[in-house]
Amino acid sequence: MIRRSRRSLSATLAALVLLAAAVLVSIASIQHLSGHPPIVSTTTLAADVLGRTWDDPIVVTTGVLAVLLGLILLVAGLLPGKPTVLPLANDPAGTGAEHTDAGVSRRTLGKDLTTTAAAADGVSSAALTVGRRRITATVRTPGADTREIGEQVRALLTDRLAEIVPVRTPTVRVKVTADRRSR
Repeated sequence: MIRRSRRSLSATLAALVLLAAAVLVSIASIQHLSGHPPIVSTTTLAADVLGRTWDDPIVVTTGVLAVLLGLILLVAGLLPGKPTVLPLANDPAGTGAEHTDAGVSRRTLGKDLTTTAAAADGVSSAALTVGRRRITATVRTPGADTREIGEQVRALLTDRLAEIVPVRTPTVRVKVTADRRSR
């Protein structure tokens, strides 16, 4: 069970382009039917388009741009998105269950692990990013000895991940910086 993100950016861009074209055609059609001069003159547009040849630089450039845009949208639609729900291992509680469809959202996991990292002794603040294969924690400490705190935070996060039991356990990377505000 890996729920993936939607391709909302590419879908929104394609929808906006199509909406703009549809609105423009609708306005021009209504103006033409009501006897008013259209916003886009179809005769001028047809003369501009029909007067061009296939080897005209504008036609070639427009064609190349249309093909590139189509390929970008096709690739964006076919490639899987970044997982938003990370699957948990089957039977994390040891109950003997054969199959479970359990998962944890990336955001929830990040908040839980941030709370765990911030609870370490000597940590004034913590920020965490959850990637596919790596979790990076950035912690601030008022003390000068950052090595011990880094190891402590790494151990806490590793223990917490062992309790959560994701299918693929990410590596934990900890960056410790001295808090400049406390000096």
